[in-house]
Amino acid sequence: MRDVLARVLGVAILGLAITSLASCGGSGSDLTATGSSASSSSSQVIAAPGANAAAVVVDCGPAAICNTDYSAVNTLYVTVTVCQPGTSTCATIDHVQVDTGSYGLRLLSQALPSGFSLPAEYSSTNNEALAECTEFADGYSWGPLVLADVEVASETASSVPMQVIGDPNYTSVPSDCSSTGGSQEDTVMTFGANGILGVGPFAQDCGATCAQEVVGSGYYQCLNATTCASAQVTLAQQVTNPVVLFSSGDANGVIVELPSIPAGGAVSVTGTLVFGISTENNNEITTQTILPADPGSGDITTTYNGTALTGSYIDSGSNGYFFADSSIPGCTVNTYFFCPSSTLDLSATVTGSDNNPSTTGATYTVDFSIANADSLNGSYTAFDDLGGSLTSQQSAQSGGVFDWGLPFFFGRNVYTAIDGEATPVGEGPYFAY
Repeated sequence: MRDVLARVLGVAILGLAITSLASCGGSGSDLTATGSSASSSSSQVIAAPGANAAAVVVDCGPAAICNTDYSAVNTLYVTVTVCQPGTSTCATIDHVQVDTGSYGLRLLSQALPSGFSLPAEYSSTNNEALAECTEFADGYSWGPLVLADVEVASETASSVPMQVIGDPNYTSVPSDCSSTGGSQEDTVMTFGANGILGVGPFAQDCGATCAQEVVGSGYYQCLNATTCASAQVTLAQQVTNPVVLFSSGDANGVIVELPSIPAGGAVSVTGTLVFGISTENNNEITTQTILPADPGSGDITTTYNGTALTGSYIDSGSNGYFFADSSIPGCTVNTYFFCPSSTLDLSATVTGSDNNPSTTGATYTVDFSIANADSLNGSYTAFDDLGGSLTSQQSAQSGGVFDWGLPFFFGRNVYTAIDGEATPVGEGPYFAY
C-alpha cells in the first residue's frame, strides 16, 4: 500500500488497497516453513520473537471481518501498543497491517477501546489541530493527528505523531480529499485492518515537500473538527515511521521474515518483523541481493517483458503482484486479479536506483508465478502466486510500475533500510533479500 504523501511532489502514488478473494476466510493452525515455493530460500532463518522482533501473521483479519465476505487475503498483521505520552494508560491493538510501502502508524478509531483517547497534535504555526487525508488507489482515509508512545515487541518510541482514521468527531471530509476518487475507507471493514504500521524506507510520509509548501489533499489545519484547510506541516509534526524514533538504536530499518508456503496456498502463516539491520545478533545483513532505492521516491526498476519500469517497489502492504500485462486474462469474480487458464511461471529483473550512490547494487532475476485467482482455495488466506493488473493510469505513474506485493515476501527475509541510516552495506534507502 503506497501512501499518497510519499516522496514525489505530493502526487498520489500507486497503492493497492486490501482486496479480498470471494468467499475467503477460515481458521486453523498456522503454517510453518514447509512446502515449496519459487521464491523460497533454502538457507532462510526466521528469528524468534524477542525484544526487537515481533510475531506477525497472515490470516483472515480482525474479528470484525474474519469469516465474512470482507475476510483478508495476503495481509500481514502485527500487534501494536499505544499509550498516552508519558503514562501507563495504554491500548493494545491486534491486526495492524505491516506495510513497507507507507510511513507511519495509523489506527482506526473503531479499533480503539471505548473511552481511550490520545492527545491531539497542534500546528506549530497557529495552534490549530492537525489532520490528514491519506489516499490509496481505490479510496481515501481521513482523520486527525495525535501523539502516542508506541510499543512493538519491546521497542518503544515516545510522542510519535500518528493518525486516527474515522474519528467520529471528524465527519466533515474536505472536498479536495473526498474528490480524489474511490471510496472512503474509515472503518475496519472497509480498511481491512485495525490500522496500518508503515515501516517503509523514509522517516515521514511526505518529507520536505509538505514542510515547504501546501499540498492539496494532504495535511490540514483545523479550526474545529468540521473546518479544516490544507496546510504546511513541519517534518517533526508529520506522521512518522516509529522505527526511526526507537530508543534502543534498532532504528535503521526492518526485516520481514516469512516462510515459504506450499503451492495452492495456506490457511495462515506466521513470521517475524525484526527491527534494526545489523544492530543485534538476530538482524545481521549477510545477503548480497542489495537494491538501492531512489532517495526521492523509494523506487527501484523492474524490467518485465522488455520494458524498464522505473517506478517499481517492494510493498508488503499490497496483497499481490500488480503489473500491466494485457496477455493475461482478468478474473470474472475477483476482478482486481489475473485468471490465466493455468498457472503461469514468469520472470522479471530488478535493479537498484542509480540515484542512491551510497549503496552498490546489481541486477537480479526474480522468478514468480501467477495463478487463477477465481480458482484459489477460499478457506486459505495466504498465496504466493496471486497477481493483478494495473490500470493504464497506474502503470504509467513514475516511469512505469511493478508492485512486488506480499507474495514476494514468502520464503524470503526482506530488508528495508531507511533513508540516510547507516548499515554495513551502505546507507538507506534500499531493499535487500
